[in-house]
Amino acid sequence: MDYLEKVLDQLKDLARKLIEVLLGPDAEPELEPIPIPVRDRNC
Repeated sequence: MDYLEKVLDQLKDLARKLIEVLLGPDAEPELEPIPIPVRDRNC
């Protein structure tokens, strides 16, 4: 089992490095819009 875990860890590292090369060093997640409260004119 240790052999499989080592292989999986190496694959994860390789995939992470590949993604960094393709997308850049810091892929920033898309920011969520902040809800802005709006006054209701009916009050």
